[in-house]
Amino acid sequence: MRIDWPDLRTQRAARLHGVTIDIEGWIVTDDLSEARNHFALIGEPSCCIACLPRDPLARIEVFASTPIMPDSNGVRLTGRLVCLDDDEMGWRYQLREARLMPSPVAPGFTRRAALAGGALFGLSSWAPLALAADPDAAAIAAARQAMDGAVTADLHSHAGAVIRMREPNLPFVPLAAPMREGRMAVVCLAVVSDGPVIGPTDNNTRIRPNRTPAPGELYSYAQIAFGRLQQLVREQQLGVITSAAAMRAAHPDRPSVLVTSEGGDFLEGRPERVDEAYEKWNLRQIQLTHYRVNELGDIQTEPTEHNGLTEAGVAVIRRCNARGVIVDVAHGTTSLVRRAAEVTTKPLILSHTSFATSPGRFSRLVSAEHARLVARTGGVIGIWPPTSIFPDVTAYAAGMARMVDAVGIDHVGIGSDMMGLLGPSALPSYSRLPAVAAALMARGFNAADMRKLVGGNYLRVALANLA
Repeated sequence: MRIDWPDLRTQRAARLHGVTIDIEGWIVTDDLSEARNHFALIGEPSCCIACLPRDPLARIEVFASTPIMPDSNGVRLTGRLVCLDDDEMGWRYQLREARLMPSPVAPGFTRRAALAGGALFGLSSWAPLALAADPDAAAIAAARQAMDGAVTADLHSHAGAVIRMREPNLPFVPLAAPMREGRMAVVCLAVVSDGPVIGPTDNNTRIRPNRTPAPGELYSYAQIAFGRLQQLVREQQLGVITSAAAMRAAHPDRPSVLVTSEGGDFLEGRPERVDEAYEKWNLRQIQLTHYRVNELGDIQTEPTEHNGLTEAGVAVIRRCNARGVIVDVAHGTTSLVRRAAEVTTKPLILSHTSFATSPGRFSRLVSAEHARLVARTGGVIGIWPPTSIFPDVTAYAAGMARMVDAVGIDHVGIGSDMMGLLGPSALPSYSRLPAVAAALMARGFNAADMRKLVGGNYLRVALANLA
């Protein structure tokens, strides 16, 4: 018997206790590269085990008859549904003796057709298992033409291998050339200010802090990191955005970067260091937190310590507003973002994430409530493209569309996290930007709205912030 995820929230599920059912979803384990007998099944793509939904009605514990390999496009399983009343691990449903079934999706099935015909979770939140192919060459050429004259922008990037700090003599990767090829005008190029004290877990599924920094350590590290960024700028003859006028004049024939820090850790709680970085390194965007709970506030991926934004964080936001530095609340908890939205006098950004109906504990994804806090400041949420969530540009465009459904067309952009993801990316090079634009237009966005999503929305926020 086929059931859909909304059925798990109704009395129908209780009546199916012990019945063999089939259901579609995504496998979540601590290692997505291995087949497993025991795993979780969820109704939406997930980037890692940390994104397992807290809601017990949004997940199923699966015990398979034979090991099943995770598939980024999703799976269809059959097995015996078991309803639990008081499971010590918090599970409400199990699927036992589970087996993998062939996908029921017919050739030619597209995401657009699925949405037109009905959805498992509602039009704004379903991600079906079948994904259309990349746009064809004609569609990409048309989208490229439609981008002409737009100030395209990536809200968050480490492109060019700018953050390979453990190998300081490693050559940079080309950045300017693919920007020109793909018509990307501005990249928010980020150093990582907590780099020495964070690292991937043993199974490479999460990044966590691994020690406490010494006083002054992260400040000193950031000086080296900013210096490396400036070296890349010089070698590849990139422009540097330092003012609203420069942002307004940005053009892909003259690729530019906007200097960014991922994490305010180098400030060490001292707001006056914003001024120093502004003057010395042309800092124009700062992400308050990264992968350690720092002096400015709490993060999504670790237990809270400050109940959100600290008073030092408040002071940093006010200093950024005064100087003309864009404030990025990516990685921050919902409580941090709520307080930041109360404090700021300028639009915020949340540079790289994606939408989830019910994000799991320690997930980097955000709910509609979380995203709307940023949107209400006039800000923008950048959607990131890990293939564990979005296998190709068509799926990535669908992820952007889901966030548009949640917050509106004026509040979504691209946040590639290029060369910063733990795994592959659906947008591995800026030369692929026209394909993203074509995929957005294939989803029904007109040229004007597509231009907003590939940079226009960020341009508005940058002009409102920059001195």
